[in-house]
Amino acid sequence: MTAWGLFFTALMVGLSGALMPGPLLTVNLKESLKRGAWIGPKLVLGHGLLELALVLAVLFGFGRFLDRNAVKGAIGLLGGAVLLFMAYGMIRESFSGLAALPSVGEDDRRGLPPVLAGALISLSNPYWTLWWATIGLTYLSRARELGAVGVTLFFSGHILADLAWYSLVSFAAANGRRVMGERAYRVVVAACGLFLVYVGFRFIAAAWGFLGWPKIAAIRGKG
Repeated sequence: MTAWGLFFTALMVGLSGALMPGPLLTVNLKESLKRGAWIGPKLVLGHGLLELALVLAVLFGFGRFLDRNAVKGAIGLLGGAVLLFMAYGMIRESFSGLAALPSVGEDDRRGLPPVLAGALISLSNPYWTLWWATIGLTYLSRARELGAVGVTLFFSGHILADLAWYSLVSFAAANGRRVMGERAYRVVVAACGLFLVYVGFRFIAAAWGFLGWPKIAAIRGKG
């Protein structure tokens, strides 16, 4: 994968995750109605600082483990499986009509500065941990092969997706209207789900090679 290919896929995968309703999105909607459209970018700033700290910890503390093909293969298989599972849920919800623009919900984190809230809400979300333990580490292992440029482009694409979507939602909530209808939202969710299928299979194919397993074509030839 090229450096810009890494950036584009990180952007699309990040957007796929950002589109799905979660605690951070709920707080974004609620606080934007009360405090304006800048809440979204501030929440993403806290979220991004937490993820930057995690990326640095991996690169400078645990990066040597990513150099092992067995580790790359195991992470790639797990990350690909998680992506395919996410894709299945997104496509199913889109075509069944279950995917819908989230509504403002109640949240008990009141009085926190938006930047701090963005970090704490992300840290308390088990799906955030799962994402970085599987998909995020897979991307980091690929990005490290391209050096500092690869890591920078991966992280930039990932954060840009969050910033774009949360800013759009915050703007819409602050202005008391939706800039995206239900049908358009479902189309976007379905498209992102299909893209995750593609990336998921690419992760699994790369993991297959790292683990040194025989090619499928070769196995068929022996049969």
